[in-house]
Amino acid sequence: NFNMSFTLKRDNRDIPIFPTRGSSFSFTLEATPWFKSTEAGIADQPASEKYDWIEYHKWKFNADWYTEIAKNTVFRGYAEFGFLGSYTDDYGLSPFERFFVGGDGLQNFSIDGREIVGLRGYPNLSLSSSGGDPLFNKFTFELRYLISPNPSAQIFALSFLEAGNSFSNFEEFRPFNLKRSAGVGVRIFMPMFGLLGVDLGYGFDPVGNVGSPSGWQTHFVIGQQF
Repeated sequence: NFNMSFTLKRDNRDIPIFPTRGSSFSFTLEATPWFKSTEAGIADQPASEKYDWIEYHKWKFNADWYTEIAKNTVFRGYAEFGFLGSYTDDYGLSPFERFFVGGDGLQNFSIDGREIVGLRGYPNLSLSSSGGDPLFNKFTFELRYLISPNPSAQIFALSFLEAGNSFSNFEEFRPFNLKRSAGVGVRIFMPMFGLLGVDLGYGFDPVGNVGSPSGWQTHFVIGQQF
């Protein structure tokens, strides 16, 4: 995987751990050169040859904003979008660098370049196909309350509403056909360990297209996945 990445970012949040005002916006384009996709007969090559040099273009956008509505009480809104595309129909979509939606959002070791998108209230990776999807969007609303402002052990509680989904192509993309969840959580920041937390979320929709709601799920958080 040989790629080039271009990022535009604006961040004016007042503090990093418990922002009370400000916003952060970023746009990233990651792309590989055209190594093989224009070769004659590329569609008929075995996967081991076809994808020995992978080709793709990946677009990601996220917006994060904070408003203090009362002392130590902050509203957070967050939106995220990602798209993985190909240069030619014969080459098709790369089986690597795809998005996996659902769960705690922790990025485990993998060799396929996958990107994990957390969505509380659902099991890990459960909202995408087994090989990942090239398209997703997600929205989050949180109400945060600062319990302890002590820099050596900063603690805050939160409640959240969240919705998101992944899609296999643009023809199936429905930006508001989303899996919904709600819940509560707590975070503690200690300089020696970083940000730790736990969330309890309820998924209102089934993991597949039919069945019972996902129900209650517990998620442990390391870092700022949400």
